[in-house]
Amino acid sequence: MKCLVRHCLCASFRSLMSHLSDLPAFSYILHMQTDPYSPLHGIRVLDASRVLAGPFCGQLLGDLGADVIKLERPGAGDESRGWGPPFAGAFSAYYLSCNRNKRAITLDLAKPEGADIFHSLLDKCDVLLENFRSDSAQKLGLLPDQLLAKHPRLIVCSISGFGRTGPLREAPGYDFAIQAMSGLMGITGPVEGPPCKVGVAVADVLTGLYAAVAVLACLQARHGSGHGYAIDLALLDCALAAQVNLAQAYLTSGQVPPRQGNAHLQIVPYQLFATADGWIVLAVGNDHQWQQFCQAAGETELAANPKFLANSQRVEHRAELVPLVEAIMRKKPIAEWGKILTQANVPHAEVWDYARLFQQEQISARGMKITVTDPDGKPIDLLGSPFHIAGSAPPTLTMPPAQGQYTEQVLGQLLGFDTGMMDRLRQQKVI
Repeated sequence: MKCLVRHCLCASFRSLMSHLSDLPAFSYILHMQTDPYSPLHGIRVLDASRVLAGPFCGQLLGDLGADVIKLERPGAGDESRGWGPPFAGAFSAYYLSCNRNKRAITLDLAKPEGADIFHSLLDKCDVLLENFRSDSAQKLGLLPDQLLAKHPRLIVCSISGFGRTGPLREAPGYDFAIQAMSGLMGITGPVEGPPCKVGVAVADVLTGLYAAVAVLACLQARHGSGHGYAIDLALLDCALAAQVNLAQAYLTSGQVPPRQGNAHLQIVPYQLFATADGWIVLAVGNDHQWQQFCQAAGETELAANPKFLANSQRVEHRAELVPLVEAIMRKKPIAEWGKILTQANVPHAEVWDYARLFQQEQISARGMKITVTDPDGKPIDLLGSPFHIAGSAPPTLTMPPAQGQYTEQVLGQLLGFDTGMMDRLRQQKVI
């Protein structure tokens, strides 16, 4: 029990549990030793990726304490810097969302001296994140096998639309296209109507998460093997893998799952319902909860109906049952349903937009909105990090950097370049 609590209880939650400090397991977690550093302290990452999937991975590693150096081409930079409005000063909200906890440098890899500096930096790094086009990587000698030949302990994480193999390996991959091709849009949207994409660039975000997992696994493996690794991640693969039970339902049955809108393919009633004054999610996940819902709603006859006793029966008779539940839910307002369902232990949720969400005490308690200052000293609100790790120093979240903000610092610290050298490189547009 102590081990379970030790690994699962987050640092911010400990303060809320202080009244339990007299219990042995909780006493241990509240007084356990805390490292002075974050978990990835001492790991250095060169993030040469652009837009979202790679930068999101780099941000996660930075949140965990890695020194993440964001590399951009002089003048051009990451396209997402200009993807707005909205903007906070010179920073687009898009760029701000995936580039905290990084140091930004500029470097032109197409120039011979820029390439030499790049390899010198890799000698000081543990991980390279990149989403180079294959033809560009080949031209510059930056394919994974070429990189590992020069840097045998390096972990190279390559992100692309379709991966390094297969007939689509050279095709460009964008989140919207990947959502369309992966089957995700085919299962998303109203029953009657067009396929829909998810509201966020979910294929990019999922790939960034898979990339972080793979990088961490390879860092661990390197302790024993002593050699580097090349990670080949495709947006299409990650988007498909993340569809779990629905993709597996097709493989198991041979039937393409129909779109369910705001309902669930395999659980009923598990969907969005209109109330007397708004919308609420009703998530009846098992037969016991179904009985609790019916009793709480005063629908004893519905609870006893043999056609609806088991979830498999409710799925089979979905077309008959859902209209009955819809009529029940429309009888009361959201607030009243909230009290009834909470008392009956029936899972449910009101639909919040961002304005409501960021007003919630839960969000502030978890540190999911933070305020930092931009290079001009102006306050900027950012999304917080979801990591809460007991026994480790919490990360100090920093403002996403301006383009090239840390070029002189990084090249001076890691490579020993003096001011004269950097002035010359700047004049030659290498940096």
